[in-house]
Amino acid sequence: MDADDFLHDWLAGSALRPSTRAEYAREIGSFLTWCRTRQVDAYTARPQDIAAWAHDCFLAPYLDGRPFNGPDALAQLADHHPEAARSHDRRISALTQFYEAAHGRRIITIPPDLVALRSGVTRPAGAKNRLARMERATLFAVIGGWGPHYSRHYQRDRLAVWLLLEGLRPAHVVRVDKRHLYPQPDGTWEIRAPDDHEAVGKQFVLEPLTGAAVKEYLKVRPEPADPGEHALLLNDNRQALQSRWVNKLVGQMAATHPLLADRQPPVTADTIAHTGYWDTPNGG
Repeated sequence: MDADDFLHDWLAGSALRPSTRAEYAREIGSFLTWCRTRQVDAYTARPQDIAAWAHDCFLAPYLDGRPFNGPDALAQLADHHPEAARSHDRRISALTQFYEAAHGRRIITIPPDLVALRSGVTRPAGAKNRLARMERATLFAVIGGWGPHYSRHYQRDRLAVWLLLEGLRPAHVVRVDKRHLYPQPDGTWEIRAPDDHEAVGKQFVLEPLTGAAVKEYLKVRPEPADPGEHALLLNDNRQALQSRWVNKLVGQMAATHPLLADRQPPVTADTIAHTGYWDTPNGG
């Protein structure tokens, strides 16, 4: 099916709100138009093609001549133009939904990995800071469905979000120290989360789902590039992750389900950390 026809067919039958369908039609339509002018197949577009579209059509005025080619450009966007960064992340969410739908209908084999294209900008001041009950239940399903077709490091990604639900903030999640994981005789795990001064802080008894995620990740965790590195979660270079990565991951995971992708303000790592596993969210 032609990509334009598929876009309209998908949106017509989607669970998105009418205002979001209109926004997605506009944003994804812009991408499809760009693909035609550049002779790029929209279905097989690479992340670098999507980055080029974002730069050419939206971001160039905010980057002061810098190419949109990596984390430094995203950091500049998030730090100096947060509203433009939020709009950019919404576009990446729209494209994620588009490719998820195409994958679901077997038009494409594997959706492109767009995590690296997210700015990870934090939520605006005053935004509601917890998920409603249905949103939280949807997040549980999204975490469980996050597998190898989304990320080579899906076990690590799942664990990061479970740790957020334990109440750890993004900066703490990336600093959890492997030396401070303590398996208990009853099958549970205790951890000591780092405090804001890099000292060993509060003790957590992990929920069973998080404990299971720890066990699964430890089976595949690579040896760190530096033997003196003890961070539990490691990046592609076998080094500790940055806290901005957590928001990028959460944004991409949320983008795989309409209820979370459509949420305003967007779901962020802090939103999840404030929600928790079992406490009834405010207004839920």
